[in-house]
Amino acid sequence: MSTFRVIEGNIAKPKGFKATGIYSGIKKVEKHDLGILISEVPAYAAGAYTTNLFQAAPLVVTKESIGQQGKLQAIIVNSGNANACTGERGLDDARSMQQAVANAFSIAPEHVGVASTGVIGEYLPMSKVIQGIENLPASLSSESGPFFSQAILTTDLVEKTVCVELEIGGTLVTMAGTAKGSGMIHPNMATMLAFIATDAKVDQAFLQASLKKATDETFNMITVDGDTSTNDMVLVMANGLSGNEELSETHPEAEDFYQALCYCMRELAKKIARDGEGATKLLEVEVKGGPSKATASQVAKTVISSNLVKTAIYGADANWGRILCAVGYSGADISPDKIDVFLGDIQVVESSFPIPFSEEDAREYLLQENVKVVVDLHMGSEKATAWGCDLTYDYIRINASYRS
Repeated sequence: MSTFRVIEGNIAKPKGFKATGIYSGIKKVEKHDLGILISEVPAYAAGAYTTNLFQAAPLVVTKESIGQQGKLQAIIVNSGNANACTGERGLDDARSMQQAVANAFSIAPEHVGVASTGVIGEYLPMSKVIQGIENLPASLSSESGPFFSQAILTTDLVEKTVCVELEIGGTLVTMAGTAKGSGMIHPNMATMLAFIATDAKVDQAFLQASLKKATDETFNMITVDGDTSTNDMVLVMANGLSGNEELSETHPEAEDFYQALCYCMRELAKKIARDGEGATKLLEVEVKGGPSKATASQVAKTVISSNLVKTAIYGADANWGRILCAVGYSGADISPDKIDVFLGDIQVVESSFPIPFSEEDAREYLLQENVKVVVDLHMGSEKATAWGCDLTYDYIRINASYRS
């Protein structure tokens, strides 16, 4: 049973956090493109990063910062330019952003995380960026939290936020998150950025372990288009200002904290999948009956990543053969004669053979905004869920003109 409560709020809801976003001139259109999340005090921090070998300069700098003391006090984010594949100049620019934030907010530069998203291979317009950072303190207010969520968007159509509260030892703790992601999204830290803030007091080692585990169950289980970006990053900051007894792996309420974190990350992951470029539907693939968690995850990821499955979902075509085909080439060690497949509650395959079903009912189901595919391997009790979206004509239109 959940011990947390979902509440209204933005990334600045937890005690001691403020956030804002402004237009600095990085983007060609006048939309927020520079944001900051800042804590009153240095917070324990944890990060998860892209597995792409071409790691963007901001990611490199942020990993260095967290690696020094396990703490951050601020995260500066820009959209419209990824500062990726920019060499030494890109690293210098990311560090200049760190220093500019340190100067503007009187904090240590090593306590500043940096994140960027947008076009790869172009240098940041640093005069505009630095001027923008200098303007950020004046824009901070009790109402400016949502501007941060707006400032991190690229091709996203909607802001993605979540907020929960729970009690730890009788002390009320708040956790809030925001994310961006619409294209270049694929399991293994699929371009996506996500930020979680909490006023809980948490041991850094437990925070990092919790983030890694939750990432594998949430952000690493989504896909839009099979592309793992250069800038993907999830950061968590825990400033301890709620005053709870410090959470660690052995704390009796450690699992409650983890479940709240996992919920926030799962909701953000699902919102990213639903907002996939050109998407009209959220697709959920649940694999059950697995001999191991790894097997169930492998099959779920393969099915959710299949372009043929995704296009069939877009066309409301109950083409179960594409699903079974993806299960077969997943590389998982499964029994090919035991598979059941369901579209929602409609069973279309039993023991790996088709069974009669109403095409009309299946089409009506597949026309809904939320579609679920269930695959039962009948080999054990483990299960896994992955999320994605349909693949539409608009995905090609959006990405064919991304830089223009």
